[in-house]
Amino acid sequence: MAYDVLLEKRLDELIADRSDFHKQKMFGGLGYLLRGNMCFAIWKDSLILRLGQEQANKSLTSKNAQPFDITGRAMKGWVMVLPAGIKTGNILKEQIRLAIQYVSTLPRK
Repeated sequence: MAYDVLLEKRLDELIADRSDFHKQKMFGGLGYLLRGNMCFAIWKDSLILRLGQEQANKSLTSKNAQPFDITGRAMKGWVMVLPAGIKTGNILKEQIRLAIQYVSTLPRK
């Protein structure tokens, strides 16, 4: 299954005014890198978020979020949000804001 191109369009709209992102195909999906650091991604029809451990733990309390694990080994500080968890624009925008907030604290690559 290819990644969700409609989700890609929605994400592109959210960061349209930013020049510090670039997209890169990876792990069968599409990653969005902020200043060289992975920030969020699309894998199949789900949204992958890099949130840091504290925010990831909070986000995992949602019924539509689960640990990001596509290899049998979950990545700490990352969350996979199922399609039902990003149906509305406001929820998607907030999820992306949280990822940007965390990744902005990381050193530029």
